[in-house]
Amino acid sequence: MKRHYYYLVSGLQDITLDIHKLLSNQQAFKETLKSEIHPNDYLLVEKLFLPYDNVNLLNLLEKNSQPFIEKGNFTKETLEDNIKEPEGLPEYMKRFILAYKNKEPLFPELSPENELTTLFYQEVLTENNEFLRNWFHFDLTIRNILTALAARKHKIDYENQIIGTDEISEAIKKSHARDFGLSNEIDYLENLVDASRNDDIQLREKAVDQLKWDYLEDVTFFHYFTIEKILAYIIKLGLVERWLAIDKDYGREMFEKLLNELQSSYKLPESFTEK
Repeated sequence: MKRHYYYLVSGLQDITLDIHKLLSNQQAFKETLKSEIHPNDYLLVEKLFLPYDNVNLLNLLEKNSQPFIEKGNFTKETLEDNIKEPEGLPEYMKRFILAYKNKEPLFPELSPENELTTLFYQEVLTENNEFLRNWFHFDLTIRNILTALAARKHKIDYENQIIGTDEISEAIKKSHARDFGLSNEIDYLENLVDASRNDDIQLREKAVDQLKWDYLEDVTFFHYFTIEKILAYIIKLGLVERWLAIDKDYGREMFEKLLNELQSSYKLPESFTEK
């Protein structure tokens, strides 16, 4: 049976994507939940923060100078210890560390970042909690479609940039159809296509985040006080925080991020890099 958190959910701040001030940020809310929800439910909360751990782990393995992200589940010391002797991390991380250290990639055609991301999604897409499993699949599909649309626009080969081996991922990799042959399977596909056409990066990103927000609203409509409501709220906090932090340099930074991701395996046309 589902556990219900009546007092906790009732006390959550009413937030929207355009709110100007948060009473609690994502990281602080996560810390609060340690003592407010059942330990098994808290394990589900931690799943949402694994992408930060992935970034930290890769940064440490590649010895670059990127700042450590404190939002993750694991401290810098814990990750460093596990790089030496993997034992206290999720299975997909342990597999990646061993493959990386032995210089035997599990997916030789992928960049290290995409390999780790692939292993991450392989694990979370088998999650027992239906909400989390569906959320990660939804998020991955959006990511893959937007990557493919951006690459198509600039005539870049993107097959090795698409994460996953399910039917949708394979269709995105292989199909030359405008809608990847997925219009019947993905009811929000046209919205993504429309958003991708917008030359204003902030407006484009806002449209995508609004799509995610609407999805969370829909799938938790009948989850009044359960862990699913809390998980959705955590994701929403992350979306709001991102927009509260956006400044005038956001568009440039997003464009550079896109370039870095797409250039990981392929050389871009000069006309693209000069924009």
